[in-house]
Amino acid sequence: MAISKWTIDPTHSEVTFKVKHLMISTVTGRFKVFEGSLESVDDGFENLKNIEFTADIESIDTNNDQRDEHLRSSDFFANDEHPKLTFKAAEFDVKNDTLQGELTMRGITKPITLDVDFGGVVVDPYGQTKAGLTVNGKISRKDFGLTWNDVTEAGSVVVSDQVRLNLEVQFVKQA
Repeated sequence: MAISKWTIDPTHSEVTFKVKHLMISTVTGRFKVFEGSLESVDDGFENLKNIEFTADIESIDTNNDQRDEHLRSSDFFANDEHPKLTFKAAEFDVKNDTLQGELTMRGITKPITLDVDFGGVVVDPYGQTKAGLTVNGKISRKDFGLTWNDVTEAGSVVVSDQVRLNLEVQFVKQA
């Protein structure tokens, strides 16, 4: 049985999150710097194992510099102490629709379940074998120590607890 290693192609991938602001609209953010890898037990993109993903907190981008700095501060991600978020899963069968693993943010690790849509495997015009996944999930930011909030004069919270995650990732098979 051959083991194939796959890595995320960051130029054809994106990692975004969405959170309600003032409970009336949604703010979208993204991580500009991230990496991930996994292994498959055969030449195809099945029976995946050793799934790892990291994102650099410093690279957070919500299209607002002041908000980005606040997110990097100790009120939220505490970038100085915890510069990366990580996700690890032992294995996954792409015929399955969910991926269970452990997410670590701000030094707190919790199990999460993510929905996965397998896009398929193709060979690109340059001879590279690539596979695509769409990964979605929801987490409670408070579960990971991101508890800062405020209340408006009308009594609404500024930032919702629930955060929606979306990863559009393309993996490239390593030679």
